[in-house]
Amino acid sequence: MDELLGRTSAQKIRRPLGLAEEVYRRIRADIMSLKLPPDTRILLDALSEELGVSQTPIREALSMLEANGLVVRRHFSGYCTAPRMDRLQLDDLFEFRLLVEPHAARRAAEKMTDDGIKQLKNIGANRVASTDAFKAAELDTDFHRVLARESGNQLVADALEHLHIHVHIFRSCFVSTEIVKEAAAEHAEIIKAVRARDGVAAENAMRRHIERTYKRLISLIPQ
Repeated sequence: MDELLGRTSAQKIRRPLGLAEEVYRRIRADIMSLKLPPDTRILLDALSEELGVSQTPIREALSMLEANGLVVRRHFSGYCTAPRMDRLQLDDLFEFRLLVEPHAARRAAEKMTDDGIKQLKNIGANRVASTDAFKAAELDTDFHRVLARESGNQLVADALEHLHIHVHIFRSCFVSTEIVKEAAAEHAEIIKAVRARDGVAAENAMRRHIERTYKRLISLIPQ
């Protein structure tokens, strides 16, 4: 029957424990990859069939995604993926990033573990080697996640991960090879400062990167 419906066993979720969390990760991945684009209705029946689970864990997962701002619940139409950020939301997001992320980069440079530096170097190398703009965007998110985690402040790390998901989705709607190259060069400056354990240089490099990223993204919003 599965073969007739075009499904494979690998597509179904079989783990009985943490089922809602697993469904959450699958839907979140679909949103971040734009398989579920912004402002798209989520059909529970279709999702239930695709994943091979009942609607109960799907509803639980959607509630978690709603808490993260990745989906919204609308009267009479159920759940939809969140709309793409507008100018005001982007302004607010980058204002917060400028307040928090340069300091986090400074702390990361001062406290970075050898494993953290290795991860940053690998991410940087993979970005340079990648010819896929969407993959490069995923690596960008990984880069900022490692830095935030290595700052040693879990609240900061959690907040920045939440924000970077939305930046990732917005940026992925306007994939640009030129933007990827510019960001990669800025990341290299941050990595250089972190490897030197130079907190001030890391803070300044991160601030420049965020300011330039904002200018690149703001130009993509239709007037």
